[in-house]
Amino acid sequence: MATALAYWYFVLPDLAVMKTLGWGWALRLYAANAAAVFVSYGAVEWVYYVRRKQGTRFKYNAKFPADHPSSVFWFKSQNIDNFLRTFLSGITMWTAVEVLMLYAFANGYAPWLSWADHPLYLAGLVFVAPMIHEVHFFLIHRLIHTPFLYKWVHQVHHHSVNPSPWSSLSMHPLEAFLYHAVAFWHLVIPSNPLIALFQLHIAGFGALNGHFGFEKLEITENRAVDGEAYSHYLHHKYFTVNYGGDGLVPLDKWFGSWHDGSAQAEAAMRDRSRRKREKSNRERQPTAGTA
Repeated sequence: MATALAYWYFVLPDLAVMKTLGWGWALRLYAANAAAVFVSYGAVEWVYYVRRKQGTRFKYNAKFPADHPSSVFWFKSQNIDNFLRTFLSGITMWTAVEVLMLYAFANGYAPWLSWADHPLYLAGLVFVAPMIHEVHFFLIHRLIHTPFLYKWVHQVHHHSVNPSPWSSLSMHPLEAFLYHAVAFWHLVIPSNPLIALFQLHIAGFGALNGHFGFEKLEITENRAVDGEAYSHYLHHKYFTVNYGGDGLVPLDKWFGSWHDGSAQAEAAMRDRSRRKREKSNRERQPTAGTA
């Protein structure tokens, strides 16, 4: 919300400007998004992956991303690939959604409620926004894990089996658009553009939370903060678990795809995979009477 407020007062153009689509204010928003990501994501990358402030302490995977001669990454480097995709695809689609969302509000295409008239409803919507994010993320994540979309779209993100901060928004353009399109929910439900902007920032800046790669980040010698990245790290490791988050709306637990790192969850995942293979084999077998 702090970044949304900063954008609202210091970055967004006047309402009259946003009524017309134009490269000027769109590029201004892209520059603001790119600068904010470079500073926030880049700070974590620099401290914990380049300088390696705490080495491998609390790191889920003891290895750091490295260059490989036969790599699927651009320039055979995960770091370069993820960095370029973040700015060419991730932030571009973030900005596209942002521009379209603000254009719709400015032209009255969406129900714009004022804070003066609806303070309690809008305040409540602020607290519901993280839930909207979790549901939207789960739904589009399951969608892009279908075989066709995974092969041609989502596989780009999953190349980073051992993710780092720059992996957060390293996506195929279609995935990046669908991911940030969570802000469009506020064009359907009665809302306010500030909350829609907040919703977008939950997605844009919040993607970093799932890709720290560390259980804890050491701030000082005696103080560390939780990385909150474990469930999504397991998704990158196993692919078929933890499509959503582990927070307010436990959709993975409801739909049987939750993995908490325990031996029980590991056994359940393997059992699901076994049953899926058996079903696939049965479907491929010819029926009686066929050649």
